Amino acid sequence: MSKVKRALNQLLLYKSAFIGLVIILFLVAVSIHTIITIPYDEATRLWRAGEQYWLDNPRNALPSWINIFSQKRLPETIILTTEKPQSGVSKAIVPAERLSVIKIKFSFIYEYDDFPSEINLFLKAKFNESSPHLTIQWVKPNGDQIELKSLLVSREDRYYISGDEDLARELRRYFSKKINRTIGHEAPIVLLLFAQEDFSILSPDTAKVMKGTYELRIDGLVFETNADLNAKLVVYGKVYGLAGTDHYRRDLSIALLWGTPIALSFGVTASATIALIQIFIGAMSAWFGGKTDTVLQRITEIFMILPFLPLLIMISTFYKFNIWVLLVVVIALTVFGSGVKNYRAIFLQVKEFPYVEAARAYGASNLRIIALYLIPKVLPTMIPSIVISVADFVFLEAALAILGLGDPLAPTWGKIIDDAYSQGALYKGLYYWVLQPSIMLALTSLSFAMLGFALDKIFNPKLKEM
Repeated sequence: MSKVKRALNQLLLYKSAFIGLVIILFLVAVSIHTIITIPYDEATRLWRAGEQYWLDNPRNALPSWINIFSQKRLPETIILTTEKPQSGVSKAIVPAERLSVIKIKFSFIYEYDDFPSEINLFLKAKFNESSPHLTIQWVKPNGDQIELKSLLVSREDRYYISGDEDLARELRRYFSKKINRTIGHEAPIVLLLFAQEDFSILSPDTAKVMKGTYELRIDGLVFETNADLNAKLVVYGKVYGLAGTDHYRRDLSIALLWGTPIALSFGVTASATIALIQIFIGAMSAWFGGKTDTVLQRITEIFMILPFLPLLIMISTFYKFNIWVLLVVVIALTVFGSGVKNYRAIFLQVKEFPYVEAARAYGASNLRIIALYLIPKVLPTMIPSIVISVADFVFLEAALAILGLGDPLAPTWGKIIDDAYSQGALYKGLYYWVLQPSIMLALTSLSFAMLGFALDKIFNPKLKEM
């Protein structure tokens, strides 16, 4: 313990090592928190759920913290529903002789500096044969009432307000008459429903948001005594959560969080396992010599000339592995690498040391000498290279995911970047989609590299002179 304590104290003298350790401890804390709060099965289920599960989220939304740095206050999503008690929501059913009248009103205050991205109205009706007939109206803060649509609703229906092209044409004509100027551009519905009714509406670049209290009213006729209607209004914002959303409206924080334990476990397990196996193979080759040495060295040379990455890509293309089987394949393709020859060269010198000869003289077995006399002598000097190589395997897993060859179900950093690339995120200006996982990859690699270089100076003192 005194040696470990002394090595730790010496390690903390290096600022780079201290920073690296802080980052690694932060990543470990994030991993533990993620595993406890979002179990892996739940995370993969959410990631595979598809757009229908995430319909309440805005599409391609920026992270909410963007508002801290933005000059304009970007809108957040507003959700109002009749299925639970909520401020700004009222529902009344007025029974009549042969029918009932349903009145639903959604009211909300809009104080943002930009327009929403979409507006959806979700409807759930309960009836036997006759569908309820609905009239939907929009009321702006200045008191203007706009009829959006009249429709017969099915048991589960969605009125995509911002995608109603007929409504868009009607609104353009309505506002053109109101300001006595023709709106020449294809103004989206969200702009027309939320814009100030002046000449600024003539261009989407100059249109201004009309702030205040908005209402959506639903007046329905129900032709059955036990019929009922519930509605949910979603006014989609342009920011969401800590990490934003993707093209499926999925919360990117799930993949960012779960990418941390996956990257750490993949990188550390691969690096440590491969190094330990190579050390053991190198020790066996140097200690036994003869035919054992010849066979092990020939196998190593065969693996050294095999192209690792193309071979791994070929295997991943034909067989879609989960992340842990992929880890086993990476280890299997790497254990007989060039490290075996390096370790063998070191062990050829170590086995001639006097204490090894003494162990052989008092009858220690071959396995005992390898495990207790050869490997412990070399292992401390190998720790820095093991730590540094963690970054290589973290990037390898991400690279395979970006190439579409990783685990298709696992929410990882590489998978986020792959989705961003396939959807043209950078072309669309959605930089957060690429930058967040890239920063996490860079932080992870940098932390292990800084710690590894500091350990190298401690275990290999000659480096201090450089």
